[in-house]
Amino acid sequence: MPTSAPPRNRFERRRAETRQALIRAARQILAETGDTSASIQAIAERADVGFGSFYNHFESKTELFDAAVADALEEFGKVVDEHVEGIDDPAELVAAGFRLTARMADSHPELMRILRDRGLAHIHSDRGLSPRALRDLERGIASGRFTGTDPTTALSALGGTLLSLVALRLARPDLDGDESASDLAAMVLRMLGLSSEDAREVTRRPLPGVD
Repeated sequence: MPTSAPPRNRFERRRAETRQALIRAARQILAETGDTSASIQAIAERADVGFGSFYNHFESKTELFDAAVADALEEFGKVVDEHVEGIDDPAELVAAGFRLTARMADSHPELMRILRDRGLAHIHSDRGLSPRALRDLERGIASGRFTGTDPTTALSALGGTLLSLVALRLARPDLDGDESASDLAAMVLRMLGLSSEDAREVTRRPLPGVD
């Protein structure tokens, strides 16, 4: 019978909390201004940790901001995962990802601003929504739900369209986000081989845990 790992001691917990505080501060800076030239002193003050603590966790600001983007991407993937659990249709998973992303412009604005500004370089990342989307594309192609498409190329098209949706939602909060997301998702699904009728039906299904 497997045993659970022993609880971390106080030093390890405080060390993890300090690291996360620095990442949280870097995320805030990326979302507010995108200016990565902030001094380490300013970052440490925002994180409410000592200046010397920075180098216990990161060798440079570049490493910290990379960790902040990775942290945001992973949160993004987990938020989507929470809502799509139990969906088996790869097409519906693609559509749900678009529609949930549109709603997150309101519920997770910091996260979406980071995604808008930094997401393009991470479309093929092994963190966040990308590996999940690639898995769904591969499943859809293997099952015949999607046709005639290389999954990596399809991921580029899907990711670029998703980022354009994020930019649209943040620039035009007056638009109907769910309608825009459904329309863009339907375009992607048609590219993946679904008929117009099928794509429209899939993108209008209730979102689990939302509708």
